[in-house]
Amino acid sequence: MSAGGGTKAIVAALVANAGIAVAKFVGFLITGSSSMLAESVHSVADTSNQGLLLLGQKTAQRRATKLHPFGYGRDRYFWSFVVALLLFSLGSVFALYEGIHKLQHPEGLTSPLVAVGILVVAIGLETYSFITAISESKKIKGDASWWGFIRNSRTPELPVVLLEDLGALVGLVLALAGVGLTMITGNPVFDALGTVCIGVLLGIIAVILIIEMKSLLIGEGASDKDLDVIIDELAAGKVQRVIHIKTQYIGPEEMLVAAKIALEPQLPLDQVAQAINDAEQRVRNKVPHARLIYLEPDLDRTTVSSS
Repeated sequence: MSAGGGTKAIVAALVANAGIAVAKFVGFLITGSSSMLAESVHSVADTSNQGLLLLGQKTAQRRATKLHPFGYGRDRYFWSFVVALLLFSLGSVFALYEGIHKLQHPEGLTSPLVAVGILVVAIGLETYSFITAISESKKIKGDASWWGFIRNSRTPELPVVLLEDLGALVGLVLALAGVGLTMITGNPVFDALGTVCIGVLLGIIAVILIIEMKSLLIGEGASDKDLDVIIDELAAGKVQRVIHIKTQYIGPEEMLVAAKIALEPQLPLDQVAQAINDAEQRVRNKVPHARLIYLEPDLDRTTVSSS
């Protein structure tokens, strides 16, 4: 996926979360709801997160240098990892602290209908952001399940935005439930419990994102499907077989392929060079993001020894 689809989803989430954060803070100041405060901090964190994702896309476009000869594509992984950490530290920890504090020292709500109105509007805005993220993700998800897409996507922004928006929607429902039950029963404990649930939810999402972004940052190879295609395309023409191969994503849209290939014996040097060039072109035609390909020609020792 090009950065364009991810950028559209990020900008939609950023605009929605910025507006929601302001509305929630106003709602908290009016009502004193701990759920509203937790959701306000959550939206501020999400807005900051989207800013960091856009920063990662921008810095990843820098040209390669002698110090970084493969470019800066992994900047997108790094900033996505930072986003996961922020989601945990700013969102989950604060919500848990605020919820536990309000459980120990319950406080009643003032003007709870204001909180309900703000939360309903926020659900509408978050739904728009979530639908946008789903629409952009479907373009590259293919036949994979949504969980499989989040686990296996080499493009970090859309899984991050998807989980953030999902967490935001569920968090808003929890906040609405907490405020609603407090209104019905007059017991502020329900508002505090809603806040604790929001903290747990954000913590779970943050841990999932941290694990996935850490894996991408360390370096993941080609998917099984792409790897099979690469091997099939390499093992054609004057290439007898692929002796061994290693792949790694050095950015969401740039894969490194290094392989030792067995060529037909006694080929002239010019034909060896042509066979390598042809093999590289076949791979790039079928797997366009395999942009860096290094092939080492060799002989098939098993064939040589047997003959």
